[in-house]
Amino acid sequence: MGSSLLMQFQLLFIFFIGMILNSVSSSTTKNNNNPSCPIDMSYVQKIPWDTTGCQNPESEKNTNNGTKQHCCQTLLSLYGIGLSLHLKQASLFQLPDLPTATACVLDFQSKLDSLSLPSNLASTCFGDPERFVIGPQVCAGIQNKQDWINTLGSSTLLDSSCKSDLSDLTSCDACVAAGFKVQSKLISIDRNTTHATDCFYFTILYAAGVVNEFGPENPNTATCIFGLSIASATSSKKKGRRSSLAFAMTGASVAVLLMLCLLGLFFWWNRYQKKKKKKKKKKKKEKNFGATKDVDSDERSSKIRRPNTGSIWFKIQDLEKATDNFSQKNLIGRGGFGIVYKGTLSDGTPVAVKKMIESDFQGNAEFCNEVEIISNLKHRNLVPLRGCCVTEDDDDEESGRQRYLVYEFMPNGNLDDHLFLSKRKPLSWPQRKSIILDVAKGLVYLHYGVKPAIYHRDIKATNILLDTEMKARVADFGLAKQSREGQSHLTTRVAGTHGYLAPEYALYGQLTEKSDVYSFGVVILEIMSGRRALDLTSSGSPRTILITDWAWSLVKSGETDEVFDKSLVITDGDLNNNPKGIMERFVMVGILCAHVMVALRPTILDALKMLEGDIEVPPLPDRPLPLGHRSFCSGGNTFSSMNGPQMSSRDMLR
Repeated sequence: MGSSLLMQFQLLFIFFIGMILNSVSSSTTKNNNNPSCPIDMSYVQKIPWDTTGCQNPESEKNTNNGTKQHCCQTLLSLYGIGLSLHLKQASLFQLPDLPTATACVLDFQSKLDSLSLPSNLASTCFGDPERFVIGPQVCAGIQNKQDWINTLGSSTLLDSSCKSDLSDLTSCDACVAAGFKVQSKLISIDRNTTHATDCFYFTILYAAGVVNEFGPENPNTATCIFGLSIASATSSKKKGRRSSLAFAMTGASVAVLLMLCLLGLFFWWNRYQKKKKKKKKKKKKEKNFGATKDVDSDERSSKIRRPNTGSIWFKIQDLEKATDNFSQKNLIGRGGFGIVYKGTLSDGTPVAVKKMIESDFQGNAEFCNEVEIISNLKHRNLVPLRGCCVTEDDDDEESGRQRYLVYEFMPNGNLDDHLFLSKRKPLSWPQRKSIILDVAKGLVYLHYGVKPAIYHRDIKATNILLDTEMKARVADFGLAKQSREGQSHLTTRVAGTHGYLAPEYALYGQLTEKSDVYSFGVVILEIMSGRRALDLTSSGSPRTILITDWAWSLVKSGETDEVFDKSLVITDGDLNNNPKGIMERFVMVGILCAHVMVALRPTILDALKMLEGDIEVPPLPDRPLPLGHRSFCSGGNTFSSMNGPQMSSRDMLR
C-alpha cells in the first residue's frame, strides 16, 4: 500500500516537473520575440517618492502638452534610478536594444499603475524608448563600466566625493561639483560638445549606481544625485519600526522586561547625577549672562538684556509659550539651518522664532559674541534680530545645546510666495521695482556699511521678506563669523541654494562680494519674469535650465519682451503704467549681475546705481554657452537639473 502511494507521488511529481519545463520553454520562446526588461522595477513601489504631482497631471495644462512638467521630471529621475541599478548589476549604462527598452518602459508604467497613477504617464513623458538604448556615439564611446574605467581610470573625483551619505547640503554639493568636473573631462576626451548632456547623464548613473555605497535606491542618494522629491519616508520607517518592535517583544518578553528593569535603574541613577551637575552649570551660566548668583531663576525677569548689545536673552519657557510649545500650526518656514515658527510674546508682539538645526559655533561664548555683532546691524532693509536663547540639556545627550534666534515678524511673508503661488495677486511693476531696490540697498549695507563686510551667501526669494507696507527686508543672514586666517570679511553661510549659487563658489569654494551679486541677479530675473531660478524650458520638455541662461539668450536674440512676466505687459490701454525702457534696464542689470565670470559682474553698489539710472548699463558681454543651449540638451538623456557650464576654472574665477 505504502509502495503504491510512493509510486503515485513520484509519477505526479514527474508530471508537474514536465509541466514546469514546458512552461519555461514556451516562456523562453515568447521572450525571444518579446524580450523582458532586465531591470527590477519594484523599486518604484518601494522608494517613498512624492507622487502628488503625478496624481492628476492634466489639472495644470500648459500650452504645449497635457502632462504636468514637474511630473515628467520626477518620472525621468525615478527611471534613472532603474538604469543606475542596471549599471550596478549588468555594467551597462543603458539598455541593449529597442525591444528591451520598450519592455522596460511598459514595466515601469505597470508599477505606476499599481500606485493608481494615470496609465499614459510613461509614454507621454518619455516619448521614444530609443533614447534609453546604448550606442558608441553617446559619450566618449562609453557603453559599459569597463569602458568608463578604460577612459577615466579606476578612480575619479566621484569616488572620493559621492561615496558616503549625501543627506547634508555640503556633501551633496561636493558630489555635484565632482560631477561637473568629471563631465568636463569626458567632453574633452569626446571632443564633441553636443554630447555634454549625455556625458553628465553617464556621470549621474555612475555616481549613484557604482560609487555611492548606499546605492541609487537610498532616499538621500536619490534626492541629491537624481533630484527626486522624497515624501512619507518618515512614516514608512516608523511603521517598520513598530512592526519590528512588536515582533521582538512577542519573541522575548521575559528577557526584555528584565533588561528594562536593569536599564531603568541605571538611567535613573545617571539622570540623578546629571541633574546635580546641571544645577551647577546653570548657576555658572546665569552669572555669565548677567544674573546674580543668589537670585532664584524663577524670580528673575524673563528677559535678560546683555550689556553693550540690543539683543534680548529670552528664557526657553518664554519661547515655548509664545509658539504654543513650537506647535506645527505655528510652523512658517524650514531650511537647511533652522526651523521657523510664528510666536506672540507676552506683551502681544508677534515674532519669528528660528530654532537652529546646524551651527558652526563650538561654545556659548562664540555664539554670544556673534549675536552681539548681528544685533548691531541696523538697516531698514534687513530683518531686525530681537534676541536669542541658549539652552543646555544635559539630560538629553542627543539634543544637548539648543540655540534660538528671535526676529521681527514680517506679516506679508516671503517674496517666493508672492511670485510663484497662483492664489496670490501678481505683484505690480511698482512693487517689483521697489522690492529689487530694497534688496540692493540691504546688500549695499552688508557689503559696505559694516567693517569687515558681511557676505550673505544665500540670497534667494524665500529669504526676502515683506513687511506691512510690502517693503523688502533681507532675512536669514544668520550668524556672522569673525575674520580668520587673513580673511577680510565676515561670512554667514557654509553653503547656499542650487540655482542661486555663483559658479565659482559652488564649484571651487571661492567666496567674494561678487558671489552675493550673482545671487541678486538671479532674484532680479525671477522678479521680472515670474520664473524660478531653476525652471522648465518653454518647449514643454521635462529638462530644466538656469533662468540666467534663458534670459540672456532671449535678450541676445532681441526678444527682451519675452522675459517679462505676463502681468507686466498687460497695459489695459495705458502704455505709461509699466515703462518698457526701465523694465528692460532692470533685466539687463540682472543678467549682468549673474554673469558666470566674476570680473564682468558689477559691485552691488554699482548695480544699485544702474538700477536707479545714475550710471549707464554697459553692453552685455559674451558668455560661455548657456545651459539651455541645444548642445546641452541633445539626446534628451537627463534625469536631473545638474548640467554644468562649459568653461575652465580660470575663466570662471577671473
